[in-house]
Amino acid sequence: MVKQGNQEPSGRKKAPAKSPARAVKPAAGVSRSSAKSGTRPPAKPGNRPGTRRASPAVYRRRRQVVFGALVLVIALFAGGILAISSALAGNPGADAGASGGDVQSTQAPAGGTTPLATAGQATPTPSAVCDLSLVTVAAATDKPAYGAEEQPVLIMKVTNGGTAPCQVNMGTSQMEFLVMSGADRIFSSRDCQAASEDLVKTIAPGASETGNFKWKRDRTVEGCTVVAAKPGAGGATYTFVARLGNKTSTKAVFQLG
Repeated sequence: MVKQGNQEPSGRKKAPAKSPARAVKPAAGVSRSSAKSGTRPPAKPGNRPGTRRASPAVYRRRRQVVFGALVLVIALFAGGILAISSALAGNPGADAGASGGDVQSTQAPAGGTTPLATAGQATPTPSAVCDLSLVTVAAATDKPAYGAEEQPVLIMKVTNGGTAPCQVNMGTSQMEFLVMSGADRIFSSRDCQAASEDLVKTIAPGASETGNFKWKRDRTVEGCTVVAAKPGAGGATYTFVARLGNKTSTKAVFQLG
């Protein structure tokens, strides 16, 4: 007898048995919770989203700011050096007072000419005080005649006629610039001089030291009393005399237009 029931038809193969599913291991460095939840791992430093490198224009502006600051520091340093040098050099000129003129001096070699309104040139090594009998004082003006608005420059030239360098006091305590019109005393640099100063200059043999005074064409009297009258013009002739201590120059003649 043929049994029926669990007998399978002949000719059919049995399907292989399925193996149980294996759990997938999370990748190295990824936590189990991340693997299970499906979230991404945290970004590594330097790869954060939203960060950008500065553009070349930004770098260029930064370099310009740094360069500008460097230039400013150098300029301030150089200005400080110049200020210190000026302070050490001192002021070779002296204020002639409220009457209006600046006395400035400069040394000239023998036989040379001196530029107007210059100062601060080097002098030879200091030595003995000059023998005034060997010192000459000369007076001159920068022009023989002046226009209506021009201010004469009165020039005092002191020359060492000795054979060795010597010292001469050419401060406002010793210098006087005097303008006359005939016997009429028109102007003196001492009348309104606020304070007098000593200025010792060393003059080489045969060389000269020059003091310049710009006259404002005003009248003065002793004691600096205000004088309303002005010196005459229109071709009026005046004389200038330079005095240094007890040394007096010859007269220099000029005209005011």
